[in-house]
Amino acid sequence: MKQDMHDLAAWGIKEAKSAGAGACRIRIDSERSVEIGYRDRKPETIKEAATKGLGLEIFVDGRYSSMSTSDLRKDALKDFIGRAVAQTKLLAEDPFRTLPDPKSYEGRREIDLEQVDPAHRSLTPEDRHAFVKSIEASCLAAGGDKVISVTAGSTDGHGEQLMMASNGFEGYSEVTYFVGSASMTGKDEGDRRPAEYGVAVALKRKDLPKPEEIGADAARRTLALFGAKKLKTETLPVIIENRVVSRFGGGFLQAMFGRSIQQRQSFLADKKGQKVASDKLTLIDDPFVKGAQGSRLFDGEGLAAKKRVMIESGVLKEFYIDWYYGRKLGWEPTSGSPSTLIVPPGKRSVAEIMKDLGRGILITGFIGGNSNSTTGDTSIGIVGQLFEKGVPVQAVAEMNIADNHLKIWQRLVEVANDPYPYSSQMFPSLVFQEVVVSGV
Repeated sequence: MKQDMHDLAAWGIKEAKSAGAGACRIRIDSERSVEIGYRDRKPETIKEAATKGLGLEIFVDGRYSSMSTSDLRKDALKDFIGRAVAQTKLLAEDPFRTLPDPKSYEGRREIDLEQVDPAHRSLTPEDRHAFVKSIEASCLAAGGDKVISVTAGSTDGHGEQLMMASNGFEGYSEVTYFVGSASMTGKDEGDRRPAEYGVAVALKRKDLPKPEEIGADAARRTLALFGAKKLKTETLPVIIENRVVSRFGGGFLQAMFGRSIQQRQSFLADKKGQKVASDKLTLIDDPFVKGAQGSRLFDGEGLAAKKRVMIESGVLKEFYIDWYYGRKLGWEPTSGSPSTLIVPPGKRSVAEIMKDLGRGILITGFIGGNSNSTTGDTSIGIVGQLFEKGVPVQAVAEMNIADNHLKIWQRLVEVANDPYPYSSQMFPSLVFQEVVVSGV
């Protein structure tokens, strides 16, 4: 398959050049996935899909376009490429749109990132159904007579991508992935119907938890929402659970992108080298973590991947600058997107931290909300558990945090020892002090 993708990409570039393109870049993706879903102890979804697609970027006479097609027959592609070049010539000029300097392709590491599970080939329908049945059964058992409904599912797949540019770049990547999930809706007092989920994602099947753990986790999380109340507005410490830290931190991360900076929509634009968080926050972008979901040898433009410290002890060190916005800003490009993000873990568990905090809220989920990348202002609804002396005493809901990223991240006081393993953002739970939680 790799050779076939290579040959097709090389042919496509030749066709684009013949049609009048000054330069071009082609991506070919191929993926096969299988999805199984259960409800009421019966299969609800059984789906197998195989997809192939080609993405084409054209650069001609200072003009640029990006198009895609799923028809990979050469006669159809020849027509597609010809039309793409002709249409690009009609667009407005943008002198900043070029392929990267080939020097930025250099220095690429050639290592096995261990993102492919050989066992995926031998996975049988019986294996998949047994896995989902176990997830559902454990959720039903843990939920007991509080269950209204449970859905359980799994998805697994194998994907390949080959990217080639007319100025010498060529790169190939291959991954497998496995997902197990359950969601439960429960019957609470009155007409309340709390719902939560458990999920795990890994590139190798052995790195998933046992299916019984996934189902039980969904039930536990749902039951923990029973009796949730809106409390009085209070200033107190909060712990953001590891699996939802990325949701809260996304507003901060967005301000680190070249587009936001160039468009004057980043509250961090002039903060490089300055302290933007407490010294407890270090953020590392490491594309070489073996077996990690975000790891890679090159980015979406072909720039060679490099490990970078984005924030060090609260000081902003780097931005995400792709080739295009690097040219517009006059800055050296780094990469246009994160790879595997790591916040180095601390030494204590969430349970240990809760005991020392006295009264606080463990935030286990966010609802709605918004974040203004220009000002840093953010407002978001929360759900979770009020705790006293380390013991959860009341589920909370319909409450809100409203603050500014440049202020609240200065109040980060501890990082727990529990980096989230089922995401490309491997963040531990984070502890903030003096947070205003709005309620009644």
